[in-house]
Amino acid sequence: MCNFHYQGFIESITELINVRSDAERLKNQTVVINKELQESGKEVARKSDDLIQCQLQQRNVASAIEKLSMCLPVLQMYAKMCEQMKAGRYYSALKTLEQLERTHLPLIFQYRFCEIMSNNIPRIREEIKDISMKELKDFLESVRKNSDKIGMVAMKQVEKERGLNLVTHNQKPALGNDGVNNPFLADMDSKNEVNSAVSSCKMENQDVENKPNEASDLSASDLVDFSPVYKCLHIFGLVGSQAQFETYYRTQRKNQARLVLEPPASMQDNPDAFAKYFYQIVGFFVVEDHVLHTAPNLISRQVLDDLWEMALSKLVAVLQTDSVYCSDAISMMKVKNLIVIFADTLKAYGFPVSRLFGLLMEMRDSYGEILLKHWSKKFMEIFDEDNYTAMLLDNEVEVKALLETFPYESPGFESEKYPRKLPFSRFVPRIFGEMKRFILSCLEYCEDLHLSSTEVDDMIRKSTNLLLTRTLASSLQTLVQKPSLGLTELVQIIVNTTHLENSCQHIEEFVHSITGVRVGSAHSAKLVGVSTFKDARNGTEEQVVYDTQYVNALVTITQGVINGQITKYASRYLLDLIAFLQHNFEVFTNLPSKVAQTACMSACRHISARLMELVLDKDIKVVTMAALQQFNLDVMQCELFSNSEPVPGFRDGALQMSFVELRQLLDLFLSWDWSSYLADYGSGNSKYLRVSPGTALTLLEKIKEERGHRNIFASLSKQEREKKKLLETVVRQLRGIVNAA
Repeated sequence: MCNFHYQGFIESITELINVRSDAERLKNQTVVINKELQESGKEVARKSDDLIQCQLQQRNVASAIEKLSMCLPVLQMYAKMCEQMKAGRYYSALKTLEQLERTHLPLIFQYRFCEIMSNNIPRIREEIKDISMKELKDFLESVRKNSDKIGMVAMKQVEKERGLNLVTHNQKPALGNDGVNNPFLADMDSKNEVNSAVSSCKMENQDVENKPNEASDLSASDLVDFSPVYKCLHIFGLVGSQAQFETYYRTQRKNQARLVLEPPASMQDNPDAFAKYFYQIVGFFVVEDHVLHTAPNLISRQVLDDLWEMALSKLVAVLQTDSVYCSDAISMMKVKNLIVIFADTLKAYGFPVSRLFGLLMEMRDSYGEILLKHWSKKFMEIFDEDNYTAMLLDNEVEVKALLETFPYESPGFESEKYPRKLPFSRFVPRIFGEMKRFILSCLEYCEDLHLSSTEVDDMIRKSTNLLLTRTLASSLQTLVQKPSLGLTELVQIIVNTTHLENSCQHIEEFVHSITGVRVGSAHSAKLVGVSTFKDARNGTEEQVVYDTQYVNALVTITQGVINGQITKYASRYLLDLIAFLQHNFEVFTNLPSKVAQTACMSACRHISARLMELVLDKDIKVVTMAALQQFNLDVMQCELFSNSEPVPGFRDGALQMSFVELRQLLDLFLSWDWSSYLADYGSGNSKYLRVSPGTALTLLEKIKEERGHRNIFASLSKQEREKKKLLETVVRQLRGIVNAA
């Protein structure tokens, strides 16, 4: 170290020595102070630790409060959802569940209970879907059970609004209201099955029937709780399965529609079954219409229209089949009335029903056939009960009763004394009354079918024409062919048909009075009653000449000819027959002259034909000359009868021409004038012009057979041999003529 710096070094060392003592002192002071400070800081440190611990706890509490404030709404909402589930508020529970899942659970997803909740949410949703589906199934079952009640209420409402009275209990048809107090129709009414039947449609729902005023104020929503449908619709929409629900609902309702459209096992003559069938269908579509307007997203108008088209096709097919099996007019009328109310009810709900009214027009033909069968029985009952004698009216009451049922007009009738005698028998006013009642029955069917007066008039006239041309004409034909009727009864029938023919104009007026359409107007057919009664009268006139009493007498004559009984007089049987005819021809004074002449001429021709059949009968192998002589006496008696003019008005010789063929045949054989017959054959001036070679040959062979049976010794006579030779020659020539022809 240099001297220059040494002095500074010494000074520094001295200063350091001085500083060391100060530093030692400072150190000691520092230790004391530190010791004092440590003693005094222990309480502060303890307080500080306590403070830190409190702050940490405060922070943890705040964090816990914050987390709990976030979890508590979730738990409260979950509890609320559970309460809603328990209370059956499934849609609200589902909304709560959705809010819980989307809003609250994501904020506290880190907690385990949130995971448990999240895992339970799908299960809860499925549980709600299952519960709502079960309620929907219960609803569908309830609707199915109450469809008939809903339909009955709806149909009665429409019936009340339209002022109709078609399905009311104890309703009587129009055909049972005419002439009940009339003595000429009373016995008929007492037997009329149409009047005796009770027109009613009994329903199962007696509680609704017993309170018609209450029932008329009810609606579908009053009878069925639709809330399950709405809840289920909203629930499935909320869970994203609305399409699945709509498909399920439509499928189930379509299946129920098929079940509803299946008819009961037996609907024949059972209006109650038809009524219940219609009620169920109406109830089904009333429910669907209500759902359409209150839940438009569930079904559409097109879906409902498709259901109706399916139902309409099935319904028409069922009615076309089952309505045919209605065997009486009362049942058919009840079914018709039910269809009318059914159609009007569904039309009020907006469904097209024109096919149903078309079906009613088709059923009109079946109804007409039932009426025709019924009136055919009535006509035959009237005919069987009639005594076929002119009616006698003893007092003014009976006259008034007659004029109420039959428009009888005759000059001087009002001034006649009692008892007043009518030309016709009892069945004339009864038949006339039945014709009017038939027309009223036809009119009853046409009511409420929304037809014009022209269409109603056309239907009534067609049905009435069928009644006249088919039913009444057939009944009259059957009547006149009864073997129990004699000439007196047949003549009375002719008189009766004449008066019925004259009354046809009154039937025309009666039809006009109820339809307002006059004959001769466009589309108006004319009644054919005049021609019907004319044909019936002609048939009766023909039947007069074939009365079985004198035909049986002719059969007896046959026995006399076969036996060859010979007397000096005409056969007793023929005399009885002629006496019988003379007696009965006196009855013909009540007939028109032309009718009496026709009957008399036909009787003579019939007798002539029967007598000719006798001599030519194949069963008669042998005819003797003695038998021909007796037969000649019988024919002479017939000629005397024809000459006596049993019925006035014939031209001279007209009636005798009936027996001219028999007369020429007998003259030929009794005079044995074969030379003249053969010589003049084919000439217009022949004496035996009406004797045909075939007829002569047949009778000649019978005589030849008789000659062959004679004694063999008779053939030794020369005269007999010549007669035999002549006979064989004539037979040979006649055969030649017949073969040549």
